[in-house]
Amino acid sequence: MNLTINSTIISKKSVIVSSIDSKRRIALVAGIFYLLTFISIPTLSLYVSVHDANYVLSRGSDNKVFIGAILELLVALTGIGTAVALYPVLKRQNEGMALGLVASRVLEASTIFVGVAFLLSVVTLRQSGVGQEALSASHALVALYDRVFLIGQSFMPAINDLILGILLYQSRLVPRALALIGIIGAIPLVTGDLFVLFGYIEQHSPYAGLSALMVAVFEFSLGVYLVFKGFKTRKAIRI
Repeated sequence: MNLTINSTIISKKSVIVSSIDSKRRIALVAGIFYLLTFISIPTLSLYVSVHDANYVLSRGSDNKVFIGAILELLVALTGIGTAVALYPVLKRQNEGMALGLVASRVLEASTIFVGVAFLLSVVTLRQSGVGQEALSASHALVALYDRVFLIGQSFMPAINDLILGILLYQSRLVPRALALIGIIGAIPLVTGDLFVLFGYIEQHSPYAGLSALMVAVFEFSLGVYLVFKGFKTRKAIRI
């Protein structure tokens, strides 16, 4: 009898340890993906030249635009990776919302790919040497990129973090204070996007950047927390 009880206890403990190890791996992968989403920050300077009104008429290397495009594509893929990595854990809290996070991340990535295609089209016009005839087209493509950026890399992250923040707050997988930053941070970011959309502030102004501060803090802090701490676990009940 005692042998049977001890075997049962050992089996249950093995399952608990295995579950903890699995969650730790998920947290580590998701955390790394979240930190990798910040590699596109240099594009703010890499895309300065392509925003010049006479870019297609100028000469020089297009490498900065190509590097920026590669960084953005990597961000799109890692963004999907964050949601896919977290899905097995988050679906236990609310499967519908967890699936919604994956769909939202995929939509965000799709807009990033479209935006990159617009900028690469501008480079193609420049390299083809079509001259003055391409000015209007290049301006339109850059404007399209800016609008797609506003939706894909500003508005969608607010939606993503709102969903994720709610799931993390309810599940207590991370400190609730951290989850609240994601939930609350979505409000000023969406507000800033609306101000940009209706022309009250410039898209690349300090005010627009300030509206995204809480979301940036949330995602970076979450990445660091998941990499070094992992998910919070409830204390095991003694048998």
